Amino acid sequence: MSAESDQRAPHAGPRTGASYASAGVDIEAGDRAVELMKEWVKKTQRPEVLGGLGGFAGLFDASALKRFERPLLASATDGVGTKVDLARQLGVYDTIGHDLVAMVMDDIVVCGAEPLFMTDYICVGKVHPERVAAIVKGIAEGCVLAGCALVGGETAEHPGLLGPDDFDVAGAGTGVVEADQLLGADRIRTGDAVIAMESSGLHSNGYSLVRHVLLDRGQLKLDRHIEEFGRTLGAELLEPTKIYSLDCLALTRTTEVHAFSHVTGGGLAANLARVIPDGLHAIVDRETWTPAPVFDLVGRTGDVERLELEKTLNMGVGMIAIVPEESADAALATLADRGVEAWIAGEITERGEHATGAALIGDYSK
Repeated sequence: MSAESDQRAPHAGPRTGASYASAGVDIEAGDRAVELMKEWVKKTQRPEVLGGLGGFAGLFDASALKRFERPLLASATDGVGTKVDLARQLGVYDTIGHDLVAMVMDDIVVCGAEPLFMTDYICVGKVHPERVAAIVKGIAEGCVLAGCALVGGETAEHPGLLGPDDFDVAGAGTGVVEADQLLGADRIRTGDAVIAMESSGLHSNGYSLVRHVLLDRGQLKLDRHIEEFGRTLGAELLEPTKIYSLDCLALTRTTEVHAFSHVTGGGLAANLARVIPDGLHAIVDRETWTPAPVFDLVGRTGDVERLELEKTLNMGVGMIAIVPEESADAALATLADRGVEAWIAGEITERGEHATGAALIGDYSK
């Protein structure tokens, strides 16, 4: 027996020691996922982005900010919530990324900031390369719609904590705005017009209520065709969140804008109130629009009171712009040119003794 054989004798037979793979983490699958997503990430590149996908950090050339007198960086982070579970059940993974970008970048644009770049975090129970690439494809497409670059991200495999088909997504973004062009409550004046921009559906808020009402309580199937929708329930519920970033920036370039409000969790009144200054009040007339049928379905199926719907869902309004009354027509024309359905939904008034920051009046009967 050779010396080499003598050394190996105590370990004769196949080795059975622990490994990363035996713990459930597939590094090779992760590498393949990175290769598959590269083509989509490239589509989001801006001139300021340096390097490629796969580094430890994404690089953005900050010298591009020299064109600003006093640049203010705006940042936001968010996820998609339990809407990801519907994507998992339906096996549709290339739209959830639009939701992620919208939730992050439409928050950033509220202060008038131009979206610059974004990073993502995808957590999975098991890496399915094509599935991860499809998620990133959606994120990249969303970044193109928001005008920002996807400079990097992370895919983490968590076996034992998540099931093999479970996943979640989160992201963070950065934008920039000139200090003297910062939008917000201090610009709002009495008489300003409240312009509502139509949502694309439920967006990415309130899905714990929606899933409970429609799937658990109502026992509706995701593949059921709903006449009012003209498509299946699943297709309606996965409709991507509308990304308003470039539409809002177009408004700031073509007319005077005092503030924006992104309508997410908490509903229209609560989110609008966040940008109303002390002493003023926003009045929004429900009769100026009719919410899409999906909102009525949730209400009817779960016997959900209107106020509960309104503080949970967007009820058909995804973004608000507050502009001077004399700028309202120009703002509506700009949005119409960009294919955004919008209307004057209310106005800013002096606050009454018992008024809150924003109130909805009337009924949905348009």
